[in-house]
Amino acid sequence: MEEETSKLPLPGAFVEFLEANGVDPSIYSDTDSTPRYIRLKPGCEAEIDEVEAEIKCKLERVSWLPGFYSLPPNIHIANSKAYQQGKIYGIDAASGAAVSALNISAGDHVLDLCAAPGAKLCLMLDLLGDLGSATGVDVSRHRLAACRTMLQKYASGNRSRLFVADGTAFSLIPIRVQPDSKSCESAFGEKVERFKEWTSRRTWKERKKAARARDTVALLPGIQQPELIFYGKHSGIVGLSKDELYQTHSDGDFLSSGYDKILVDAECTHDGSIKHIQKFEQWGWKTLEHRVLHAERTDSLTVLQLKLLTNGFRLLKAGGLLVYSTCSLTVAQNEDVVEQFLKENAFAELQEIEAAKGWPCRSGLIPKTLRFDPLTSRTSGLFVAKFTKLVV
Repeated sequence: MEEETSKLPLPGAFVEFLEANGVDPSIYSDTDSTPRYIRLKPGCEAEIDEVEAEIKCKLERVSWLPGFYSLPPNIHIANSKAYQQGKIYGIDAASGAAVSALNISAGDHVLDLCAAPGAKLCLMLDLLGDLGSATGVDVSRHRLAACRTMLQKYASGNRSRLFVADGTAFSLIPIRVQPDSKSCESAFGEKVERFKEWTSRRTWKERKKAARARDTVALLPGIQQPELIFYGKHSGIVGLSKDELYQTHSDGDFLSSGYDKILVDAECTHDGSIKHIQKFEQWGWKTLEHRVLHAERTDSLTVLQLKLLTNGFRLLKAGGLLVYSTCSLTVAQNEDVVEQFLKENAFAELQEIEAAKGWPCRSGLIPKTLRFDPLTSRTSGLFVAKFTKLVV
C-alpha cells in the first residue's frame, strides 16, 4: 500500500501521523512533479535569456507571484554565473507568498523574527527598495552568519541589521530616524563609542575583544542582550552608541514606534517540505521519529511557536501587519496555535489575504488562513495566517 501512495518508503508510523493530522500521504508520491523556484533580483530582467542559456533550461514565469520563476527540480543553479553573481536566488513560491501577504511598501520597517537562512529577508529588502529597514533575528549564530553572507552576496544589506537573539524575548525597536549625534562624549564628559560603518575586515585584537564579550555574556545568568553581527550603511545603526541601540522600551512604545510589518516563520517539524522528508532516507527513519513524531518534541515546538507569535505581535506597531507561517501541515502547529493566540490577545484580528484570490492554495481550517501543499499548489507545504494589531 505504501508503494502506491509514495515513492519514498514512508514508515507506517509517519503515515499514521500524517493521516491523524488530516494530511494526505500522497503529497510525497510524485516528488518529481514539484518544481523548484527562483527569484530574479530586480534590475536583472533583461538577462533572462542569458540565464536560460547558461542553465540550459527555460524559466517559467510564475503568473501569481511577481519576480518568481519555476524550473524542473533536477536543474541545479549553484554553478551558474547568475547565481554566483547574485542575480538569482532559490526560494520556494509558497515562502514568497508568505512575504507577499505582508504587503510591504517602501519606507516600512520590517522584522523577520526567524530570519535564517535569509532568502525571505532578501525578498523583503527587494520590496523595500531605498526606503525603510529590515531587521533579521535568529537564535542560531551560524545560520544567521549564512544569512549575512547571503545579504552581502546579493548586495541587499544596505538597510538591514542582523541580531543573534532569542525571538521569544527580542525587544529592540526599529530606528526610524537616522542618528545625527556625532558627539564622542556623553553628558558627563565620558568617551562614547559609536558604531562606525560595518566591515568584515576586523583586526585580530577586535575579533578577540568581540569573542571575549560573547563569552562574558554567556556566563552571566539572565543576560540575553542581542548580538549585532551585521548592519548596513543606511540601517540606522551608524552613529549610534551601544546604549542608544540597546535601550529598553515599554510595550506602549511598540504601539507607536514598533515594526510596520513582521514575519514569524516559526521553527516547526518541516513535514510539509518534501525535500526535508527525503533527507530522512539518508539520516534514517528513526531520526524522523525523534524529530517529527515524538510527542514531547511537537509539544515543545507548539509552545515555542506560540511564544514567537506572541512576542512578534508585541513588537508590532498599532495598525501593523504580522504573518505567521510554518512549513508543517499539522493542525497542532498551525490552526491550534492561531486559536490559542487569538484567545490570549484581544487586540489581534485575523485578516483576509486579498492577493490569495489568485493563488493556487486552499483555505485552512480557520477562515482567512491558507495552506499550500505539493498537490494543490505545486510548492512545498506552508501554512499562512495574517494578523493586524487593532488601534487601542
